[in-house]
Amino acid sequence: MGRMHSRGKGISSSALPYKRTPPSWLKISAPDVSYRFVSFLIARRFVFLCLVDSSIRQVEESICKFAKKGLAPSQIGVILRDSHGIAQVKSVTGSKILRILKGHGLAPEIPEDLYHLIKKAVAIRGHLAKNRKDKDSKFRLILVESRVHRLARYYKRTKKLSPGWKYDSATASTLVA
Repeated sequence: MGRMHSRGKGISSSALPYKRTPPSWLKISAPDVSYRFVSFLIARRFVFLCLVDSSIRQVEESICKFAKKGLAPSQIGVILRDSHGIAQVKSVTGSKILRILKGHGLAPEIPEDLYHLIKKAVAIRGHLAKNRKDKDSKFRLILVESRVHRLARYYKRTKKLSPGWKYDSATASTLVA
């Protein structure tokens, strides 16, 4: 099936590693569910005691350190993959990068895909300010902004954006600055 806003019909995409466990040469190990949670029966209630491995804590600390520097979750994943040899953070820590960031209160306010679409729309608007007769860029801006509106509607429905959030092209440059 063809793409909505481009001419392509390709099916190529990135492939996840077949083995969900971290490689044997990696010193970090994925926690077992039985190891991670030890349950005690106290007064007919289960109290879960979380035993987190120190290596998992190190990965979470490095994720938080990169987030404090201002990196997006996808950039953090690329750095961990290329520099630290961690192919999938979820296979090591048991949770995804964005969930770790939400747990530490470092998650971005606007979801990453919406942020990049807004950034692209701002760049096209800047181009159109200098080149007013560029009809193709004007058409592409309409396509990008329609994607922004569609994504915003989805994120409002899933409560990842506040219900009062609205994309405005005049104030969009302050969102991505």
